Amino acid sequence: MKTWTWCGMAAAALVLALGGLAAAENKAKELKVGDKAPSFESTDDQGQAWKSSDHIGKKVVVVYFYPADLTGGCTKQACGFRDDMQKLTDKGVEVIGVSGDSAKNHQVFKQAHKLNFTLLADEDGAVAKRFGVPFEKGAREAKVKDAEGKEITLTRGGTAKRWTFVIDKNGKIVHKNTEVKASDGSKQILEVVENLNK
Repeated sequence: MKTWTWCGMAAAALVLALGGLAAAENKAKELKVGDKAPSFESTDDQGQAWKSSDHIGKKVVVVYFYPADLTGGCTKQACGFRDDMQKLTDKGVEVIGVSGDSAKNHQVFKQAHKLNFTLLADEDGAVAKRFGVPFEKGAREAKVKDAEGKEITLTRGGTAKRWTFVIDKNGKIVHKNTEVKASDGSKQILEVVENLNK
């Protein structure tokens, strides 16, 4: 029979505790409606620092995660937000798109489709993790067409699931959708916002 000393037991407990902390650190927190929105920082499509504290709590903020710039479903979703932007802005809404693409990729995407809202680069999945959005790390390439119709290859750092969150003026999550239909994502958000204002 093995005899444990106090020091041995303390060391074993410390190892277990640290292992638990590491596991918790690696697992993204699952956010629910009613939770406070996480604070986060990123780089926008102009290569500038972007802080959530400058936006959340000042207006209704839509944070939508999508897999990749200039791909079929993601382009439909982005163009939907572009086309509904005036209606959303009139209701005091700011839209933020987030993907594993670089700021440079985002610039190409915005130019090609005349997007009129901010895109954030989340190449390492740090923002996705703050929201509990599944993110698959690893470089991915996509052959796409730029604003002039020329085929180019974009490389992104990882791929996020298509999830959308609406954060109210109090900084609380009031809507979470993990089953977003790319083609009518913006229409769903308009309905959510209209219900908020009732």
